Amino acid sequence: MSVKDFILHVDHIDHNLSTMFSVLASKSIVAFARPRALPSSVPALIRNFNVTNVNKARKNYYEGLKADYSIPQKVNQATGDQLIADAWKYINMKDKNALPAIDSSYTQSTIESENKDWWPTHCEALRRGDSAILNAEYRDELVYFCQDGPFTTKQEQEEREKHWWALLAQPGVTMTWPIVMFWGEFVHFEWSCMDNVTHEITSKGTVCWVRRGHRGGCYFKSEQLTFFRDVYASDDLLQLVDANSAKDNSGAQQ
Repeated sequence: MSVKDFILHVDHIDHNLSTMFSVLASKSIVAFARPRALPSSVPALIRNFNVTNVNKARKNYYEGLKADYSIPQKVNQATGDQLIADAWKYINMKDKNALPAIDSSYTQSTIESENKDWWPTHCEALRRGDSAILNAEYRDELVYFCQDGPFTTKQEQEEREKHWWALLAQPGVTMTWPIVMFWGEFVHFEWSCMDNVTHEITSKGTVCWVRRGHRGGCYFKSEQLTFFRDVYASDDLLQLVDANSAKDNSGAQQ
């Protein structure tokens, strides 16, 4: 392609983009109006875009739930205590022998409703650092995917995750879950921890639980975690650094 052809090509793209943005700008003026036909030069992806999606009203994900854990603010003591009691009630309903089938007697709708009841109890247990509840929410045959995984039993998961729980529930930091979505036995959520003094985010993550209601508990979990602060190396790694430093500086005393 010659320089002249390239310039003409770029000019053509610029013209199409100008047309596209001018039309989209005009759409935003009239909310929920039927979109006018866009020029054929505008890509089909843009021509078929529904402008009303941009104007869709947002709502709090905790609407209809027992407590709101989307903000870095503790629930009142009575509510928190009741949620902890509910957590144990749900745990004691779990069938430890086999994962219950999803059928006409235990439907996806029932499971989703139970997961919505369970969710605030999980948040409260995590804020309190209650590892007994957090471990008991899982089935023994849990499969857990994460950066350090996979872990294929609750026993494997417990040894690793207890370190994360300690960081998430540390004093001076409040954990929040601004996004939580439910669909049958699937629970998707996003979390972050905020320093109560500096208001910096110390860690965050995105998680998917597969929890078959109170009778089944959680049997699969997938998680991405990022820690920005308060992360320390193990003694083995520290000893390795010290050993390398001693070797590299062996001639410094000569």
